[in-house]
Amino acid sequence: MWIPTEHEKYGVVIASFRGTVPYGLSLEIGDTVQILEKCDGWYRGFALKNPNIKGIFPSSYVHLKHAGVKNKGQFEMVIPTEDSVITEMTSTLRDWGTMWKQLYVRNEGDLFHRLWHIMNEVLDLRRQVLVGHLTHDRMKDVKRHITARLDWGNEQLGLDLVPRKEYAMVDPEDISITELYRLMEHRHRKKDAPAQASSHHLFVQLKSLMCSNLGEELEVVFSLFDSRENRPISERFFLRLNRNGLPKAPDKPERHCSLFVDLSSGELRRDIYITVHIIRIGRMGAGEKKNACSVQYRRPFGCAVLSIADLLTGETKDDLILKVYMCNTESEWHQIHENIIKKLNARYNLTGSNAGLAVSLQLLHGDLEQIRREYPSVFSHGVSITRKLGFSNIIMPGEMRNDLYITVERGEFEKGGKSVARNVEVTMFIVESGGQTLKDFISFGSGEPPASEYHSFVLYHNNSPRWAELLKLPIPVDKFRGAHIRFEFRHCSTKEKGEKKLFGFSFIPLMQEDGRTLPDGTHELIVHKCEENTSLQDPTRYLKLPFSKGLLLGTSSLATKTTKESFWITSFLCSTKLTQNGDMLDLLKWRTHPDKIPGCLSKLKEIDGSEIVKFLQDTLDTLFGILDENSQKYGSKVFDSLVHIINLLQDSKFHHFKPVMDTYIESHFAGALAYRDLIKVLKWYVDRITEAERQEHIQEVLKAQEYIFKYIVQSRRLFSLATGGQHEEEFRCCIRELLLSVRFFLSQESKGAGPLSQSQAVFLSSFPAVYSELLKLFDVREVANLVQDTLGSLPTLLHVDDTLQAVKLQCIGQTVESQLYTNPDSRCILLPVVLHHLHMHLRQQKDLVACARILSNVFCLSKKNSSEKSVLEEIDVIVASLLDILLRTILEITSRPQASGPATRLHFQDVTGEFVACLLSLLRQMTDRHYQQLLDSFSTKEELRDFLLQIFTVFRILIRPEMFPKDWTVMRLVANNVIITTVLYLSDALRKNFLNENFDYKIWDSYFFLAVIFINQLCLQLEMFTPSKKKKVLEKYGDMRVTMGCEIFSMWQNLGEHKLHFIPALIGPFLEVTLIPQPDLRNVMIPIFHDMMDWEQRRSGNFKQVEAKLIDKLDSLMSEGKGDETYRELFNSILLKKIERETWRESGVSLIATVTRLMERLLDYRDCMKVGEVDGKKIGCTVSLLNFYKTELNKEEMYIRYIHKLYDLHLKAQNFTEAAYTLLLYDELLEWSDRPLREFLSYPAQTEWQRKEHLHLAIIQNFDRGKCWENGIVLCRKIAEQYESYYDYRNLSKMRMMEASLYDKIMDQQRLEPEFFRVGFYGKKFPFFLRNKEFVCRGHDYERLEAFQQRMLTEFPHAIAMQHANQPDETIFQAEAQYLQIYAVTPIPESQEVLQRDGVPDNIKSFYKVNRIWKFRYDRPFHKGPKDKENEFKSLWVERTSLFLVQSLPGISRWFEVDKREVVEMTPLENAIEVLENKNQQLKTLISQCRTRQMQNINPLTMCLNGVIDAAVNGGVSRYQEAFFVKEYILSHPEDGEKIARLQELMLEQAQILECGLAVHEKFVPQDMRPLHKKLVDQFFMMKSSLGIQEFSACIQASPVHFPNGSPRVCRNSAPASMSPDGSRVIPRRSPLSYPAINRYSSSSLSSQASAEVSNITGQSESSDEVFNMQPSPSTSSLSSTHSASPNVTSSAPSSARASPLLSDKHKHSRENACLSPRERPCSAIYPTPVEPSQRLLFNHIGDGAMPRSDPNLSAPEKAVNPTPSSWSLDSGKEARSMAESGRLLSPPVPPRPALTASPARHTAPVSPSPAGRSPLKGPGQSFTPSPVEYHSSGLLSNSPVLSGSCSSGISSLSRCSASEISGFENPVNEPAAPAPGPGSGYGAPEEPARRDSKTPPPYSVYERTVRRPVPLPHSLSIPVTPEPPALPPKPLAARPGALENGTRRTEPGPRPRPLPRKVSQL
Repeated sequence: MWIPTEHEKYGVVIASFRGTVPYGLSLEIGDTVQILEKCDGWYRGFALKNPNIKGIFPSSYVHLKHAGVKNKGQFEMVIPTEDSVITEMTSTLRDWGTMWKQLYVRNEGDLFHRLWHIMNEVLDLRRQVLVGHLTHDRMKDVKRHITARLDWGNEQLGLDLVPRKEYAMVDPEDISITELYRLMEHRHRKKDAPAQASSHHLFVQLKSLMCSNLGEELEVVFSLFDSRENRPISERFFLRLNRNGLPKAPDKPERHCSLFVDLSSGELRRDIYITVHIIRIGRMGAGEKKNACSVQYRRPFGCAVLSIADLLTGETKDDLILKVYMCNTESEWHQIHENIIKKLNARYNLTGSNAGLAVSLQLLHGDLEQIRREYPSVFSHGVSITRKLGFSNIIMPGEMRNDLYITVERGEFEKGGKSVARNVEVTMFIVESGGQTLKDFISFGSGEPPASEYHSFVLYHNNSPRWAELLKLPIPVDKFRGAHIRFEFRHCSTKEKGEKKLFGFSFIPLMQEDGRTLPDGTHELIVHKCEENTSLQDPTRYLKLPFSKGLLLGTSSLATKTTKESFWITSFLCSTKLTQNGDMLDLLKWRTHPDKIPGCLSKLKEIDGSEIVKFLQDTLDTLFGILDENSQKYGSKVFDSLVHIINLLQDSKFHHFKPVMDTYIESHFAGALAYRDLIKVLKWYVDRITEAERQEHIQEVLKAQEYIFKYIVQSRRLFSLATGGQHEEEFRCCIRELLLSVRFFLSQESKGAGPLSQSQAVFLSSFPAVYSELLKLFDVREVANLVQDTLGSLPTLLHVDDTLQAVKLQCIGQTVESQLYTNPDSRCILLPVVLHHLHMHLRQQKDLVACARILSNVFCLSKKNSSEKSVLEEIDVIVASLLDILLRTILEITSRPQASGPATRLHFQDVTGEFVACLLSLLRQMTDRHYQQLLDSFSTKEELRDFLLQIFTVFRILIRPEMFPKDWTVMRLVANNVIITTVLYLSDALRKNFLNENFDYKIWDSYFFLAVIFINQLCLQLEMFTPSKKKKVLEKYGDMRVTMGCEIFSMWQNLGEHKLHFIPALIGPFLEVTLIPQPDLRNVMIPIFHDMMDWEQRRSGNFKQVEAKLIDKLDSLMSEGKGDETYRELFNSILLKKIERETWRESGVSLIATVTRLMERLLDYRDCMKVGEVDGKKIGCTVSLLNFYKTELNKEEMYIRYIHKLYDLHLKAQNFTEAAYTLLLYDELLEWSDRPLREFLSYPAQTEWQRKEHLHLAIIQNFDRGKCWENGIVLCRKIAEQYESYYDYRNLSKMRMMEASLYDKIMDQQRLEPEFFRVGFYGKKFPFFLRNKEFVCRGHDYERLEAFQQRMLTEFPHAIAMQHANQPDETIFQAEAQYLQIYAVTPIPESQEVLQRDGVPDNIKSFYKVNRIWKFRYDRPFHKGPKDKENEFKSLWVERTSLFLVQSLPGISRWFEVDKREVVEMTPLENAIEVLENKNQQLKTLISQCRTRQMQNINPLTMCLNGVIDAAVNGGVSRYQEAFFVKEYILSHPEDGEKIARLQELMLEQAQILECGLAVHEKFVPQDMRPLHKKLVDQFFMMKSSLGIQEFSACIQASPVHFPNGSPRVCRNSAPASMSPDGSRVIPRRSPLSYPAINRYSSSSLSSQASAEVSNITGQSESSDEVFNMQPSPSTSSLSSTHSASPNVTSSAPSSARASPLLSDKHKHSRENACLSPRERPCSAIYPTPVEPSQRLLFNHIGDGAMPRSDPNLSAPEKAVNPTPSSWSLDSGKEARSMAESGRLLSPPVPPRPALTASPARHTAPVSPSPAGRSPLKGPGQSFTPSPVEYHSSGLLSNSPVLSGSCSSGISSLSRCSASEISGFENPVNEPAAPAPGPGSGYGAPEEPARRDSKTPPPYSVYERTVRRPVPLPHSLSIPVTPEPPALPPKPLAARPGALENGTRRTEPGPRPRPLPRKVSQL
């Protein structure tokens, strides 16, 4: 049975549990769980990380921990009882863990590794705390380290600042808000601006001396030198180096490492240097021989200098190399470092050995103890400490020092009978009174132990040597008396013996006879001469002699002898026990000389402070002893001396001696009667304040009043103890009288900063320190009354000196901080006077910093939950006195402009933050009673209104993001909690006082505005928080957004008819609130929109305002990232439900639907914009949104904004043509008028004409960059008209020149024809604007199907590519996935006028082929009915699909949606007719090209002939005969009679063309190919016999040939005027199905077996010469890769391979090679190397309906949309027959054939014949040439991606020949047919005379029309042209007015005027 747990409430999972049992809870190791129930070894509970899921788990898997329980029961909350630091550490590490992994994902490796180390450190420290074996101090240290690391990690990760008190987290509810603010501010300042260290230390480590020729030991001396004062400021760091330049004691780091300590901040300046002096130990001369002298001397070697400023930029200087210099003359050695610093280069140079000193330097900051903690490595191995000279800046009590510094300065010596100067060495000893030498008290420096004697270095031959060597003598105090220093002088010989001969000595005593030590300064000592062997062991013999020249007596004969030689030293004493001051000694010995007491007391002020503090206790005892001795006589002087000493301790240097005086007062002071004299003298001074003219001394007295009162109180206590409390009342009276005098002097007013006001300020600054002393003797209330009276006497006039005002506030602040104020009894007395002064200052806006600090302290003392009566009364007083002025102060300081300086700005934030914290503290402590009293205190509604407006404004300021630093979330949440609580109180007042007749719009608007920005605060968006943080916030405060939302709804409902005042103003703010992803908030707020619609409907009968405002705000808010799909659904469902019963339901539903659709598009737009690079999805989404704003919403401004957004996207993607079309949309909205336009987007304020001109120029520029020059020309003309109308000829000239340049570019520059692709987006996962729609896309330059498909899959990485072209079913539409269906389509140009004009250059035609395209087409072959295994063409149909777009391409996008699709089916017979027409046209084109020498290589013609003839012999076209000429087919398809006749006619025509082709081939065939030609001729006769054709006489006559050169020849085996080799083009009758024959199909491709084998191609042809020129048919399903075959698609041509199973592999491979894409075909003369992309031609592309380009020669009816009922509909026979009858051919007698000449599915316009050679791209495909430059438009060299697709499909050439791609140019619709030529004339007779007479060379070569790069044409291949070629259209775009206006939807392409029947001219 499950029972609730009592103690087992909280635990940690120690082993993972999968929860596989029923109701099991899955747990991971480390999870924390809360336990609810237990049963037989199982617990039931939940994991704290996911409290919503409860389950059971084994108790053995959980380690229980102690925890407390709040709110026992269903909603109980468990709080661990462990250390708060541990709790925080655990939760913080959990949060870090998740974020740490994200750092790795974001590739932030540096922070990732640093955080990893910190986390490990924290875990180690956590283990130490949990073990519990740490001492108290160590525990504090560990916690400090933990919190420091937690704060660092939180800062790095952007987490919140944690308020702490003594390393533990603080609950904001347990302290006042002002205290919380101070904690946050303290941590924030500590984080932002670390405190500047007052002391600094320099770490020095010598590595080595690098020198080329050392060989001697060295001494290195470091010291710090002040170049400004020319003196050293530190002791010396001394170390010895061996002969190799390395430290002699490497195992002792303290011998070569030192720390120069106690450098002040003022000493870190540029004129402080590190000086290094190097002394060598060796021979006198560096170059002397080793055996010259055995004695070693100390000799100068070199000096190095480094400025300490070099260390200020970087903390560490590792392995710094210092250059070592040597002075030019040894006599300047003492100042070499000064010369180097001053850069006196003439006095020093580099040492001869180029020595360099390697040192490591590091500057450390902080006190010494801190350095020991932070840099343990410095101290762990040992380091010597080098002090400053003398005491440090701060002298600590108890510091024991007794150091005497001696500097050996210089000497003046005689030659002593020598011819040269002496080599003088000084030896120093310390000798005590008994004559013994003191051992080890001479210190050379910190790195070397002290020695017993000192030897100076020797300067060579110098009688005036200067040494300047500093020595420290740490002599004990007891050794000082009687001791002296002796200096011995010796001459060092350089002879072989190297003797040192004594020639004199000096001495100086350390202490004088009167007890004073040796005075500081320079001493000139007498050099006493002596003999070399003189013994100085007995000091009594010379101590009686004079030692200093200042003490010489003129009568001494001995003195006269010794005055010629002198020796100078400088001494400096640093001692805490000895003094050099005689006045101090006299004072301390006052009892021996009582008569000197007045003088000694007077001289006390002249004694140095360090001397006084050294003997502080003795001095104080002396003063009070004198006072006891004779208070009447010495009372005033002792008082003044005491004041001097007290004020001396205020100096920062001696500040640390205050505790010494406190200890003296408490423990050693014994003046029980002193209080009387002290009070009397103090009152005397106070009484004289108002009268005295000079008040400096009085101010000194007032400054010392704290300690004076301490002495008074302690003296009174001692007296009371001694006498049992006698004279108590007398004492109280004295104190009251004293304070009465004080009050009188304080109440005096002085204008300006006079002496009196200065004295008042001095008194007030130190008065609060007296409170604690008074409390020792008086009651709390009594002291409070005394203080209140004293503070109340302060003057309150405004003209009082500002300095005094500041000091007065400082005094009040110290009063509030004092112990006196903390007592509630005294606080109630002092609070009114404190508030009174604060109110005055705040009213004048003066001293705001001090006021804020005082207020903070006032609120710190009253806790939030304090319900004591005294606290409630205090809040009453504060509210009445300060609330109003506090609000005004916050408004005032936040409305001031902030200063620019960072310090001023920080100061401003501090003041504002403190006042805000005070206001929040006050509001939080106010209860219902306080609020009620406050609201009742307003006498009029105007006052209440002003108050509410004021507090609402302040609240809006408080929730500004900049009010608190970013990471102060704790402070923000507390502030918001206070604000919402206060608003709930005040909303009642709003409802009661400002509704109905008292309605006030301003105050209600302020209320709603505050509520909205409150909800929208970033710190309240819990969705952005981590789960643990969100849980804590919800537990403590709940979701304050929902609370405020409910309050908004409630207040809105109370408004009634006044709601109309806020419509539509509040729609935007409320909409912003509803976009917050909080379901409860949305459910509360969305119904308000229904209410708004209802009231707006009542007022105006519609809700247009609501709709307009909703739409405007939705765009801006959603673009900021607000809103989601859930909101859209919720908005739709809630409002639809609300309006169900409304009378205006229909219009409401319409509005909701419109807004919902807008949301869909805006959400899609926002999602698309998140991607970095510009892609089609972004552009398509923008187009969708743009069209929505225009068509559905009619929002012109938003429409224009999105036009420019789309324009920017196009420019970024370099879609310049689309960018131009986009900008054209805006241009169309403008007119050529002078209407002024406002500044908008990037446009300045200008007239409409100017903006339209600017747009025109920008559009022209983009059309130019996009190579769409024809469109640019139209705009040039338009703007030129405007210039002309304004007579602006200058700009008109420029525009005409620009127009001309565009014409030039059309003719001179190459343009690529883009591919077009149909893309279907299926599935629900696509964005709304794409979902289940199909588009046609205009590809990029050089982009083929594979590249386009890859690009689309990259844009939609989750999409699945469909591998077929069939329309998907409903399951695909509704799938929760993305499916892409992509294949290429062929553009069908709408206008045929230019394309059919003869003589129009291809540069011009190429534009009209691929621009302004509305219609696209693709074909799909399929089998209908059972498939005939013997002849598959009987059942092979072609499905032709036409797609119509909503706008033409190109346009404002690279893709447009398909608006309509039409599908027709072509029968097998119609397909066969189309295949033969294409092949015949191809043959005619090749023959014509060969005849006119357009191709230098005859191989293409050879291959084509071979393919057709050989395939026919082997069963090629015979498959058609078997399929359609058999009796069964004719009987079963009686309606196809005319088509069968047409097919037969085409077969006969093909034979006729082959006859002509063989004749031309015979003329041009090279000799080595004659056998092949003979074989072709033989096979041709076999073919004729198989077709039943014997002779061609009649047939040939009926087939006129156009002779370009005008000279017809007679072909062999033919009648006159029949086909000849020169007649290169045989023109058969024109078929309605005829299109330009393109080199696409060869008869060899008639084998379906061969075409099916294409999918299995593995090799290439072995003999490329015999490869048939076959063009594979395009694939209808282009999703597959280039060579993946579609197994369901079969060939549609008759298979010669089936009839001839012995077809050679060579031929099979030839066909296979023909199916290969260009890059896979073998290179040969037949198959030249494929053209590089940059060289690709604007080929007349080889392809069918599925290819993504149009043929320039498509007939007008074919390019029109449905000129007749469906081309391939089954019910069109009647129409077809009528057409066929009207289009019956008129020709010479031919074998009988059916009258029908066209398929009923196709109707074409009449055609005027055109010459064969006018444009090589018009006729059949050209052959390939072996020339590397002369590339022809060949079927095998197509650059279409569909070419490869067709290879993969496995469909042979006859299967998918486009039914519209074989004939020449046809006339436009309704254009009359050309008249038939007269009898006997050639087919092109009307053009021949002009062509023959023309001598004008052709303006464009053949290759210029084929290749973009001009290639010269040989003269022999020149083609004559007509003198007057047909004129171009009057201007581009004229064929379709308004073609550029793509913004409008194209009209429905309904039935167009039916073309006239085609007439064929007579021969």
